[in-house]
Amino acid sequence: MTQVKMTVNGKAASGDVEGRTLLVQFLRENMGMTGTHVGCDTSQCGACVVHVDGVAVKSCTMLAVEAEGSEVATIEGQAAPDGTLNTIQQAFQDHHGLQCGFCTPGMVMSAAALLKDNPKPTEADVRHYLDGNICRCTGYHNIVKAIMAASGQDVGAIAAE
Repeated sequence: MTQVKMTVNGKAASGDVEGRTLLVQFLRENMGMTGTHVGCDTSQCGACVVHVDGVAVKSCTMLAVEAEGSEVATIEGQAAPDGTLNTIQQAFQDHHGLQCGFCTPGMVMSAAALLKDNPKPTEADVRHYLDGNICRCTGYHNIVKAIMAASGQDVGAIAAE
């Protein structure tokens, strides 16, 4: 067992892990942060996206020991302490960017990374950036619309599907 220490959503976190423990397992099992989902275990679905030192990563492909000393942000840290949704989360709600909700945490975390790097993405930019995040319910249209709305752009011209 190895002791791992990191900051998760602004708070110190530590735990004993085996060398093979994935970051997603550490977050879910050691930290009780089950908002980060395990969908495929092969880095294909994006349900496990978190930010490590400000970079979006699929936490099913990163060992917990690799996050030693890092700043990790999860979906649980996105809303305000009083539970008020952040801009992206609110846009997902307002524009029906979720259905079953399984992919939503990864989509929100991916959207946050995109908007940090590209505050005014085009629809094509959003669709390209979400390549690697799978949603089996929505067909992506409302997810794209929600991300565009979160960027402050007018989405009225985006036709409903």
